Amino acid sequence: MWKYIMTLLVSMVPIVELRGAIPIGVSAGVPWKAAVAISMVGNMIPVPFIFFFARKVLEWGKDKPYIGKFFTWCLEKGHHGGEKLQAKAGKGMFWALLLFVGIPLPGTGAWTGTLAASLLDLDFKKSVLAVTCGVILAAVIITVLTLMGVAAFTAAK
Repeated sequence: MWKYIMTLLVSMVPIVELRGAIPIGVSAGVPWKAAVAISMVGNMIPVPFIFFFARKVLEWGKDKPYIGKFFTWCLEKGHHGGEKLQAKAGKGMFWALLLFVGIPLPGTGAWTGTLAASLLDLDFKKSVLAVTCGVILAAVIITVLTLMGVAAFTAAK
């Protein structure tokens, strides 16, 4: 049971998200289908909280001692990501957000995509749908890479 809970919790961690949770879950012995489903759910749990509250919390804490630098960095990262996304997307913001979340590169994912959507005052429902589709895309890519890696290591034995 612990390996399932670990997979869920890892998928909720910023930056790591399901990109780390799927390989960790599979390597811990969670069947890959279960690891993917758990990771997708866990990756989406923080999304509404990020959309509605992260911006307020980050703005509140940006001038506080100890946490101010980190909160400022998060705001700048989200704002920069959002501006970059909006500049490239134009009217195709849904697809841009989906691809931003879905293509597993460092600094992209549900956390950053949702924060960028919040900072850009995008529609909540459309943003969540785009992020959800992006999480599905990322899950497919990471699952294929994970299973290929497992097969390669198994064949090497």
